[in-house]
Amino acid sequence: MKYWLDLFTGTTWDEFRNAGASVSGFSNRMRKNVEKMQCGDIMLCYLTGVMRWVGALEVLGPSTDTKRIWKDVEFPARVAVKPVVMMSAETGVPMNELEGKVSFFMGKADRGKFKGFVRMSPNQFRAQEDGDFILKLLREAERSPVARPVDAKKLARKPFFKAERRKGKETISTVVTVPEPEEPDESEQAETVTKAEARASTTRHTEMQYHLMTLGSEMGLELWVARNDRSRKWNGTALGDLPGVIEELPTQFNEATNRTIELIDVLWLKGNSIVAAFEVECTTSIYSGLLRMSDLLALQPNLEINLFLVAPDERRDKVKQEILRPTFSLREKPLAEVCGFLSFEKLTEKVEGIRRLGLASSLRPDFLQRTAEFFTAENDI
Repeated sequence: MKYWLDLFTGTTWDEFRNAGASVSGFSNRMRKNVEKMQCGDIMLCYLTGVMRWVGALEVLGPSTDTKRIWKDVEFPARVAVKPVVMMSAETGVPMNELEGKVSFFMGKADRGKFKGFVRMSPNQFRAQEDGDFILKLLREAERSPVARPVDAKKLARKPFFKAERRKGKETISTVVTVPEPEEPDESEQAETVTKAEARASTTRHTEMQYHLMTLGSEMGLELWVARNDRSRKWNGTALGDLPGVIEELPTQFNEATNRTIELIDVLWLKGNSIVAAFEVECTTSIYSGLLRMSDLLALQPNLEINLFLVAPDERRDKVKQEILRPTFSLREKPLAEVCGFLSFEKLTEKVEGIRRLGLASSLRPDFLQRTAEFFTAENDI
Protein backbone atom coordinates (compact mmCIF):
# COMPACT_ATOMS: atom_id res chain seq x y z
CA MET A 1 0.00 0.00 0.00
CA LYS A 2 1.28 3.45 -0.99
CA TYR A 3 0.33 6.91 0.15
CA TRP A 4 -0.50 9.73 -2.26
CA LEU A 5 -1.12 13.45 -1.78
CA ASP A 6 -4.48 14.78 -2.98
CA LEU A 7 -4.71 18.61 -3.01
CA PHE A 8 -7.92 20.59 -2.60
CA THR A 9 -9.01 24.15 -1.90
CA GLY A 10 -11.84 24.76 0.54
CA THR A 11 -14.16 25.17 -2.46
CA THR A 12 -13.12 22.03 -4.34
CA TRP A 13 -13.21 19.97 -1.11
CA ASP A 14 -16.83 21.00 -0.58
CA GLU A 15 -17.66 20.24 -4.22
CA PHE A 16 -16.03 16.82 -3.91
CA ARG A 17 -18.01 15.97 -0.77
CA ASN A 18 -21.27 17.33 -2.19
CA ALA A 19 -20.80 15.09 -5.26
CA GLY A 20 -20.72 12.01 -3.03
CA ALA A 21 -16.97 11.77 -2.30
CA SER A 22 -16.68 8.76 -4.59
CA VAL A 23 -14.50 10.15 -7.38
CA SER A 24 -11.32 12.24 -7.14
CA GLY A 25 -9.83 13.82 -10.23
CA PHE A 26 -6.62 15.33 -11.54
CA SER A 27 -5.36 17.17 -14.60
CA ASN A 28 -4.41 15.31 -17.76
CA ARG A 29 -0.76 16.20 -17.26
CA MET A 30 -0.78 14.13 -14.05
CA ARG A 31 -2.32 11.07 -15.72
CA LYS A 32 0.90 9.03 -15.52
CA ASN A 33 0.91 9.40 -11.73
CA VAL A 34 -2.78 8.51 -11.61
CA GLU A 35 -2.09 5.34 -13.58
CA LYS A 36 0.51 4.30 -10.99
CA MET A 37 -2.11 4.14 -8.25
CA GLN A 38 -3.30 0.71 -7.19
CA CYS A 39 -6.37 -0.56 -5.38
CA GLY A 40 -5.85 -0.17 -1.65
CA ASP A 41 -3.53 2.83 -1.89
CA ILE A 42 -4.44 5.76 0.35
CA MET A 43 -4.77 9.39 -0.77
CA LEU A 44 -4.27 11.92 2.03
CA CYS A 45 -6.25 15.12 1.43
CA TYR A 46 -4.69 18.52 2.09
CA LEU A 47 -6.39 21.91 1.89
CA THR A 48 -4.13 24.55 0.35
CA GLY A 49 -4.51 28.09 1.64
CA VAL A 50 -5.69 27.07 5.13
CA MET A 51 -2.99 24.36 5.42
CA ARG A 52 -5.11 21.60 6.97
CA TRP A 53 -5.17 17.81 6.47
CA VAL A 54 -8.84 16.88 6.18
CA GLY A 55 -9.26 13.37 4.86
CA ALA A 56 -8.02 9.99 3.72
CA LEU A 57 -9.42 8.17 0.67
CA GLU A 58 -8.90 4.52 -0.28
CA VAL A 59 -8.26 3.98 -4.00
CA LEU A 60 -10.72 1.55 -5.57
CA GLY A 61 -9.34 1.81 -9.10
CA PRO A 62 -9.62 3.93 -12.27
CA SER A 63 -12.92 5.71 -12.84
CA THR A 64 -14.72 6.35 -16.12
CA ASP A 65 -17.15 8.73 -14.40
CA THR A 66 -17.44 11.95 -16.43
CA LYS A 67 -20.06 13.83 -14.45
CA ARG A 68 -19.33 17.45 -13.61
CA ILE A 69 -17.96 17.61 -10.06
CA TRP A 70 -15.94 20.83 -9.94
CA LYS A 71 -17.52 24.00 -11.26
CA ASP A 72 -14.53 26.01 -12.43
CA VAL A 73 -11.92 23.45 -13.53
CA GLU A 74 -12.55 19.89 -14.65
CA PHE A 75 -10.16 17.12 -13.68
CA PRO A 76 -10.48 14.30 -16.25
CA ALA A 77 -7.87 11.85 -14.89
CA ARG A 78 -10.16 10.20 -12.35
CA VAL A 79 -9.97 7.61 -9.59
CA ALA A 80 -12.80 5.82 -7.79
CA VAL A 81 -12.37 6.23 -4.03
CA LYS A 82 -13.91 5.26 -0.70
CA PRO A 83 -13.66 7.72 2.23
CA VAL A 84 -11.62 6.48 5.17
CA VAL A 85 -11.58 9.78 7.07
CA MET A 86 -13.56 12.91 6.16
CA MET A 87 -13.45 16.17 8.13
CA SER A 88 -14.20 19.85 7.78
CA ALA A 89 -11.49 22.46 7.47
CA GLU A 90 -12.21 23.61 11.03
CA THR A 91 -11.58 20.17 12.52
CA GLY A 92 -8.75 19.21 10.17
CA VAL A 93 -5.16 18.61 11.28
CA PRO A 94 -3.04 21.79 11.00
CA MET A 95 0.18 21.40 9.03
CA ASN A 96 2.17 22.87 11.93
CA GLU A 97 1.46 19.70 13.95
CA LEU A 98 3.72 17.84 11.52
CA GLU A 99 6.81 20.00 12.09
CA GLY A 100 9.86 17.89 12.89
CA LYS A 101 7.89 14.67 12.44
CA VAL A 102 7.76 14.20 8.63
CA SER A 103 10.51 14.29 6.04
CA PHE A 104 9.06 17.27 4.11
CA PHE A 105 8.68 19.48 7.20
CA MET A 106 11.72 18.98 9.40
CA GLY A 107 11.90 22.51 10.78
CA LYS A 108 11.37 26.24 10.29
CA ALA A 109 13.35 26.27 7.05
CA ASP A 110 10.70 24.04 5.43
CA ARG A 111 7.73 26.22 6.38
CA GLY A 112 5.66 27.40 3.44
CA LYS A 113 7.59 25.43 0.81
CA PHE A 114 7.60 21.99 2.52
CA LYS A 115 10.41 20.95 0.17
CA GLY A 116 8.04 21.32 -2.78
CA PHE A 117 5.97 18.29 -1.77
CA VAL A 118 2.56 19.99 -1.64
CA ARG A 119 2.85 21.69 -5.03
CA MET A 120 1.09 19.07 -7.12
CA SER A 121 -1.13 16.04 -6.84
CA PRO A 122 -1.27 13.16 -7.00
CA ASN A 123 2.20 13.07 -5.49
CA GLN A 124 3.50 9.86 -3.94
CA PHE A 125 4.85 10.06 -0.40
CA ARG A 126 8.53 9.21 -0.45
CA ALA A 127 8.51 8.01 3.15
CA GLN A 128 5.87 5.44 4.12
CA GLU A 129 6.14 6.50 7.74
CA ASP A 130 5.09 10.07 6.80
CA GLY A 131 1.82 8.71 5.45
CA ASP A 132 1.35 6.43 8.45
CA PHE A 133 1.82 9.38 10.80
CA ILE A 134 -0.62 11.69 9.00
CA LEU A 135 -3.26 8.95 8.79
CA LYS A 136 -2.83 8.36 12.53
CA LEU A 137 -3.36 12.08 13.23
CA LEU A 138 -6.43 12.13 11.00
CA ARG A 139 -8.00 9.15 12.77
CA GLU A 140 -7.32 10.74 16.16
CA ALA A 141 -8.79 14.05 15.01
CA GLU A 142 -11.88 12.26 13.73
CA ARG A 143 -12.38 10.45 17.05
CA SER A 144 -11.77 13.57 19.16
CA PRO A 145 -12.49 16.57 16.93
CA VAL A 146 -11.14 19.98 17.92
CA ALA A 147 -12.58 22.98 16.11
CA ARG A 148 -9.99 25.59 15.18
CA PRO A 149 -10.97 28.78 13.35
CA VAL A 150 -9.81 29.21 9.74
CA ASP A 151 -9.51 32.32 7.62
CA ALA A 152 -12.83 32.49 5.75
CA LYS A 153 -11.25 34.30 2.79
CA LYS A 154 -8.57 31.66 2.40
CA LEU A 155 -11.10 28.88 2.77
CA ALA A 156 -13.33 30.37 0.05
CA ARG A 157 -10.35 31.16 -2.17
CA LYS A 158 -11.13 30.68 -5.84
CA PRO A 159 -7.73 30.40 -7.51
CA PHE A 160 -8.93 29.79 -11.06
CA PHE A 161 -11.44 31.54 -13.30
CA LYS A 162 -12.81 30.64 -16.71
CA ALA A 163 -12.21 32.99 -19.61
CA GLU A 164 -12.18 32.86 -23.40
CA ARG A 165 -9.59 33.74 -26.00
CA ARG A 166 -9.68 33.90 -29.76
CA LYS A 167 -7.63 31.56 -31.94
CA GLY A 168 -8.27 32.39 -35.56
CA LYS A 169 -12.03 32.14 -35.98
CA GLU A 170 -12.42 29.88 -32.95
CA THR A 171 -13.25 30.88 -29.40
CA ILE A 172 -11.31 28.74 -26.94
CA SER A 173 -12.13 28.38 -23.26
CA THR A 174 -9.17 28.82 -20.94
CA VAL A 175 -8.45 29.24 -17.24
CA VAL A 176 -6.71 32.24 -15.67
CA THR A 177 -5.73 33.45 -12.22
CA VAL A 178 -6.64 36.78 -10.67
CA PRO A 179 -4.24 37.77 -7.85
CA GLU A 180 -5.82 38.59 -4.52
CA PRO A 181 -6.45 42.38 -4.26
CA GLU A 182 -5.32 42.53 -0.65
CA GLU A 183 -1.82 41.36 -1.53
CA PRO A 184 0.72 44.15 -0.97
CA ASP A 185 2.04 45.60 -4.18
CA GLU A 186 5.62 44.57 -4.91
CA SER A 187 6.63 48.18 -5.48
CA GLU A 188 5.50 48.92 -1.92
CA GLN A 189 7.39 45.91 -0.63
CA ALA A 190 10.50 47.07 -2.45
CA GLU A 191 10.53 50.28 -0.42
CA THR A 192 10.99 48.25 2.78
CA VAL A 193 14.02 46.34 1.46
CA THR A 194 17.13 47.31 3.37
CA LYS A 195 20.30 48.46 1.65
CA ALA A 196 22.02 45.22 2.65
CA GLU A 197 19.16 43.18 1.14
CA ALA A 198 19.28 45.28 -2.02
CA ARG A 199 23.02 44.65 -2.39
CA ALA A 200 22.54 40.92 -1.83
CA SER A 201 19.75 40.85 -4.41
CA THR A 202 21.89 42.64 -6.99
CA THR A 203 24.77 40.24 -6.36
CA ARG A 204 22.52 37.18 -6.75
CA HIS A 205 21.00 38.64 -9.92
CA THR A 206 24.45 39.18 -11.42
CA GLU A 207 25.56 35.69 -10.39
CA MET A 208 22.64 34.10 -12.27
CA GLN A 209 23.33 36.22 -15.36
CA TYR A 210 26.97 35.15 -15.20
CA HIS A 211 26.07 31.43 -15.01
CA LEU A 212 23.65 31.72 -17.94
CA MET A 213 26.14 33.66 -20.05
CA THR A 214 29.15 31.44 -19.39
CA LEU A 215 27.03 28.35 -20.09
CA GLY A 216 25.83 29.87 -23.36
CA SER A 217 29.39 30.74 -24.32
CA GLU A 218 30.57 27.18 -23.58
CA MET A 219 27.75 25.92 -25.83
CA GLY A 220 29.19 27.99 -28.69
CA LEU A 221 26.44 30.62 -28.69
CA GLU A 222 26.66 34.40 -28.89
CA LEU A 223 25.37 36.41 -25.96
CA TRP A 224 23.48 39.57 -25.19
CA VAL A 225 23.30 41.11 -21.74
CA ALA A 226 20.96 43.96 -20.83
CA ARG A 227 22.64 47.27 -21.61
CA ASN A 228 22.21 48.55 -18.07
CA ASP A 229 23.92 45.43 -16.63
CA ARG A 230 27.06 45.32 -18.76
CA SER A 231 29.30 46.93 -16.16
CA ARG A 232 28.21 44.61 -13.35
CA LYS A 233 30.92 42.20 -12.24
CA TRP A 234 31.01 38.60 -11.06
CA ASN A 235 34.24 36.73 -10.30
CA GLY A 236 36.08 39.95 -11.11
CA THR A 237 34.81 40.12 -14.72
CA ALA A 238 32.28 42.58 -16.08
CA LEU A 239 29.35 40.83 -17.74
CA GLY A 240 29.88 42.87 -20.87
CA ASP A 241 33.43 41.51 -21.17
CA LEU A 242 32.53 37.83 -21.12
CA PRO A 243 33.44 35.77 -24.23
CA GLY A 244 30.74 35.81 -26.89
CA VAL A 245 28.99 39.04 -25.88
CA ILE A 246 27.85 41.03 -28.91
CA GLU A 247 27.57 44.81 -29.10
CA GLU A 248 24.53 45.10 -31.37
CA LEU A 249 21.35 43.09 -31.72
CA PRO A 250 20.41 41.39 -35.02
CA THR A 251 19.09 43.92 -37.51
CA GLN A 252 16.05 41.99 -38.77
CA PHE A 253 13.85 43.26 -35.92
CA ASN A 254 12.00 46.55 -35.94
CA GLU A 255 12.85 49.34 -33.52
CA ALA A 256 10.02 48.50 -31.13
CA THR A 257 11.23 44.91 -30.88
CA ASN A 258 14.83 45.94 -30.31
CA ARG A 259 13.81 48.44 -27.64
CA THR A 260 11.95 45.64 -25.90
CA ILE A 261 14.60 42.94 -26.01
CA GLU A 262 17.68 45.09 -25.35
CA LEU A 263 16.67 45.21 -21.66
CA ILE A 264 16.05 41.46 -21.34
CA ASP A 265 18.63 40.20 -18.86
CA VAL A 266 20.29 37.51 -21.01
CA LEU A 267 19.85 36.32 -24.60
CA TRP A 268 21.40 33.34 -26.30
CA LEU A 269 21.87 33.86 -30.04
CA LYS A 270 22.94 31.73 -32.96
CA GLY A 271 23.75 33.83 -36.00
CA ASN A 272 20.91 36.32 -36.41
CA SER A 273 18.47 34.17 -34.44
CA ILE A 274 17.59 34.52 -30.77
CA VAL A 275 17.31 30.98 -29.44
CA ALA A 276 16.63 31.68 -25.74
CA ALA A 277 15.74 34.64 -23.53
CA PHE A 278 16.09 34.83 -19.75
CA GLU A 279 14.60 37.29 -17.27
CA VAL A 280 16.19 37.10 -13.81
CA GLU A 281 14.10 38.35 -10.89
CA CYS A 282 15.19 38.55 -7.24
CA THR A 283 13.15 41.15 -5.39
CA THR A 284 11.97 43.22 -8.35
CA SER A 285 8.51 42.78 -9.84
CA ILE A 286 7.93 39.38 -11.45
CA TYR A 287 5.29 41.06 -13.58
CA SER A 288 7.73 43.41 -15.35
CA GLY A 289 9.91 40.53 -16.56
CA LEU A 290 6.91 38.56 -17.83
CA LEU A 291 5.56 41.67 -19.51
CA ARG A 292 8.79 42.06 -21.49
CA MET A 293 8.51 38.44 -22.62
CA SER A 294 4.86 38.95 -23.58
CA ASP A 295 5.68 42.16 -25.45
CA LEU A 296 8.38 40.34 -27.40
CA LEU A 297 5.92 37.65 -28.51
CA ALA A 298 3.27 40.26 -29.31
CA LEU A 299 5.70 42.13 -31.54
CA GLN A 300 7.08 38.95 -33.11
CA PRO A 301 4.22 36.37 -32.98
CA ASN A 302 6.01 33.96 -35.31
CA LEU A 303 9.24 34.00 -33.33
CA GLU A 304 10.27 30.53 -32.13
CA ILE A 305 12.23 31.17 -28.96
CA ASN A 306 12.79 29.48 -25.60
CA LEU A 307 11.68 31.84 -22.82
CA PHE A 308 12.58 31.46 -19.14
CA LEU A 309 11.83 33.35 -15.93
CA VAL A 310 14.65 32.73 -13.44
CA ALA A 311 13.92 33.44 -9.78
CA PRO A 312 14.52 32.10 -6.25
CA ASP A 313 12.52 29.00 -5.41
CA GLU A 314 10.59 30.90 -2.73
CA ARG A 315 9.12 33.13 -5.47
CA ARG A 316 7.77 30.18 -7.47
CA ASP A 317 4.18 30.62 -6.36
CA LYS A 318 4.31 34.33 -7.24
CA VAL A 319 5.64 33.48 -10.70
CA LYS A 320 2.80 31.02 -11.21
CA GLN A 321 0.19 33.51 -10.04
CA GLU A 322 1.49 36.25 -12.33
CA ILE A 323 2.04 34.14 -15.46
CA LEU A 324 -1.56 32.89 -15.29
CA ARG A 325 -3.02 36.41 -15.24
CA PRO A 326 -5.64 37.05 -17.96
CA THR A 327 -3.33 39.43 -19.82
CA PHE A 328 -0.90 36.55 -20.37
CA SER A 329 -3.34 33.62 -20.50
CA LEU A 330 -5.73 35.09 -23.08
CA ARG A 331 -3.04 35.48 -25.71
CA GLU A 332 -3.40 33.32 -28.84
CA LYS A 333 -0.34 31.50 -27.49
CA PRO A 334 -0.60 31.74 -23.67
CA LEU A 335 2.65 32.84 -22.08
CA ALA A 336 2.56 29.97 -19.56
CA GLU A 337 2.87 27.49 -22.45
CA VAL A 338 6.09 29.00 -23.79
CA CYS A 339 7.81 30.59 -20.78
CA GLY A 340 9.24 28.19 -18.22
CA PHE A 341 10.25 28.79 -14.61
CA LEU A 342 13.81 28.01 -13.52
CA SER A 343 14.64 28.32 -9.84
CA PHE A 344 18.06 29.68 -8.88
CA GLU A 345 18.75 26.46 -7.02
CA LYS A 346 17.84 24.16 -9.92
CA LEU A 347 19.73 26.29 -12.45
CA THR A 348 22.88 26.38 -10.31
CA GLU A 349 22.73 22.61 -9.78
CA LYS A 350 22.23 22.03 -13.51
CA VAL A 351 25.12 24.29 -14.55
CA GLU A 352 27.50 22.71 -12.01
CA GLY A 353 26.59 19.23 -13.24
CA ILE A 354 27.13 20.17 -16.89
CA ARG A 355 30.54 21.64 -16.16
CA ARG A 356 31.58 18.71 -14.00
CA LEU A 357 30.75 16.28 -16.82
CA GLY A 358 32.02 18.53 -19.63
CA LEU A 359 28.73 18.37 -21.55
CA ALA A 360 28.24 22.01 -22.57
CA SER A 361 29.58 21.75 -26.10
CA SER A 362 27.19 18.90 -26.94
CA LEU A 363 24.00 20.55 -25.66
CA ARG A 364 21.24 22.00 -27.81
CA PRO A 365 19.87 25.44 -26.85
CA ASP A 366 16.47 23.95 -25.99
CA PHE A 367 17.77 21.52 -23.34
CA LEU A 368 16.50 23.73 -20.50
CA GLN A 369 12.93 23.07 -21.64
CA ARG A 370 13.23 19.71 -19.89
CA THR A 371 14.50 21.32 -16.68
CA ALA A 372 12.08 24.25 -16.49
CA GLU A 373 8.62 24.06 -14.94
CA PHE A 374 5.67 25.13 -17.09
CA PHE A 375 2.56 26.18 -15.20
CA THR A 376 -1.06 25.48 -16.01
CA ALA A 377 -4.14 26.18 -13.94
CA GLU A 378 -4.85 22.44 -13.76
CA ASN A 379 -1.70 21.82 -11.67
CA ASP A 380 -3.71 22.13 -8.45
CA ILE A 381 -7.18 21.36 -7.24
